[in-house]
Order: sequence, then structure tokens, then C-alpha cells
Amino acid sequence: MSIIKVIEILANSTESWEDATKKAVKHAAKTVKNIKSVYVKDQSALVNGENITEFRVNVKISFEVS
Repeated sequence: MSIIKVIEILANSTESWEDATKKAVKHAAKTVKNIKSVYVKDQSALVNGENITEFRVNVKISFEVS
């Protein structure tokens, strides 16, 4: 039987929500092994005038615990 644990992470990027999600997984993978999936729970952005200056994601990362 497998046990799956879920952690919630906030990440940001000046490029895109996709880039912010990739950064969250990459950072989590430094200390968390056996990552199985990522679920984007929320997306938001900071705006300055007419421009988006920062993309933000709230993700849930699932990983198998041995």
C-alpha cells in the first residue's frame, strides 16, 4: 500500500503561471522525493498600470512516502 502526502506551496514568476508552477515543483524537489503530481489550486497576478508584473500560484504537490 502506498501513502501519498500533500504539501501546499506558494510560488511566483515574472514570466507566467506555468513558470511559477515549474519553479514550485523544482524548489520542492530539492527536499521532497517521489513527487507524483502537482495541482494548481489558485492563480493570481500583481498589476502595475496596464501590465502584469508578477504571476502567483498556490499549488498542492503530492508525493509518495515510503
